[in-house]
Amino acid sequence: MRPLRYAINVTLDGCVHHEAGVAPDEELMGFWTVEMQRADAVLYGRTTYEMMQGAWRRPESGVWPDWMDEWEIPFAEALDGMPKHVVSRTLESVDWNAELIRGDVGEAVTQLKQQPGEGLFVGGVTLPLVLTDLGLIDEYTFVVHPIIAGHGPRLLDGLSERLTLVLVDRREFRSGAVANSYRPAR
Repeated sequence: MRPLRYAINVTLDGCVHHEAGVAPDEELMGFWTVEMQRADAVLYGRTTYEMMQGAWRRPESGVWPDWMDEWEIPFAEALDGMPKHVVSRTLESVDWNAELIRGDVGEAVTQLKQQPGEGLFVGGVTLPLVLTDLGLIDEYTFVVHPIIAGHGPRLLDGLSERLTLVLVDRREFRSGAVANSYRPAR
């Protein structure tokens, strides 16, 4: 069974909004590239899918945009070619190597996990909350940045029950960020 991994940047006060000032530097982008490469496919909700597509999809010209630093390209290439599963009630169709998931999310994700492979990666805010409540996430990685955002969506805000986690890995970065990886205590 493929493990489902959730990884996200988070501020000290729990904010997970992509505009909270937690943009990765070269070292962190290398970390995120390796995390992405540990998966066979990604799982996104509509909002995250559209945001990631807008930032990381290879342009039709085949040339990465000027705003992208050289050290961001390996991440972009890893994500661009990866199969994507998009959970949405509002999208009519998806592209960018993507398949639309409608209906029972728990059943669909369970079926994806039962396929052979290295793992699935889930990103975003809302979908991981649903999958956590369903007990489907096997590993959590929170990259905690030394920033206090003061506002924005919070990590797994609204979780129906407390979740106890066991630390399985920890890595410090020069920026002061720390990646903590956990598995649910079963």
